[in-house]
Amino acid sequence: MTRTPCTARNGDVHLAVDDLGGAGGDPLLLIMGLGVSRFWWPDGLVDALLDAGFGVASFDGRDSGGSTRFDDTPADNPVTALFRRRPPAYTAEDMADDTVAVLDALGWQRAHLFGVSQGGLVAQRTALRHPSRVHTVTSYAAVPSDVRGAAVLRYVRLPFLARLTRMRHPAGRDGDIAAGLALLRALASPGHPFDEQDARLRVVRELDAGLPSGVRDSRAQARQTAATWHGPRLRELRAPTLVVHGAQDPLIRPAAGRRTASSVPNARYVELPGVGHDLPREIWSAVVREIRSLAGSTRLG
Repeated sequence: MTRTPCTARNGDVHLAVDDLGGAGGDPLLLIMGLGVSRFWWPDGLVDALLDAGFGVASFDGRDSGGSTRFDDTPADNPVTALFRRRPPAYTAEDMADDTVAVLDALGWQRAHLFGVSQGGLVAQRTALRHPSRVHTVTSYAAVPSDVRGAAVLRYVRLPFLARLTRMRHPAGRDGDIAAGLALLRALASPGHPFDEQDARLRVVRELDAGLPSGVRDSRAQARQTAATWHGPRLRELRAPTLVVHGAQDPLIRPAAGRRTASSVPNARYVELPGVGHDLPREIWSAVVREIRSLAGSTRLG
């Protein structure tokens, strides 16, 4: 896998993009979760997607990684942001438009979308807002995109979230690494070994790229969760859709995935035993097969 960086633009917002290879393959855009950067995608999973015939790219959403940040906008934390009535820094529609700006920068008229956690939410909403630009949607460990505000909390395991907010680590690079590893351990799949070497690689390369630790920036996370969606309901999503959720996800209840799949016409739901809120290497081949099968249900054009 090689990284060829480029920049996409949505108005004044700049988005950091990596073309990960597979030129000529079926275009597949990876959308990472809340606050963290494109460097958190496991290399082995990307390689498996390339081997399956996809041309793969990833990007940093606004307020994460190397993309435009909104640090001057007041924010609290990701949970209280769901209750606050203050104007959001941007909308969920803006985030969906960012995805299309990335497709434009890559020269992709249409693409398959694969989003994890918050990225799954963005993938759903992009397909609803820009149906002509999306071939298929794979939503992994995400809440339903048309659940608004505090209603999201019915799908969140609040005691676990409270435990995450109590984690404390010293300032500086070593503290950033410790915070990233602690989060990945907490989200890890109880049915599979925790791969600390791979986890450390992903945490460290984000820092080595000169990016702020997405795990530590609760204000940016709050701005993302506060982005309000005013668009269509999930029942209007027409792109072939795959919904995947870990049966032992410690953060987002599997009921979220089931609700998403039941709302989208003809969506396929896959629940993975022993899997948490992560992508352990033991499931990569199964997930790639599912995405490849879903892509095969469409005709590219």
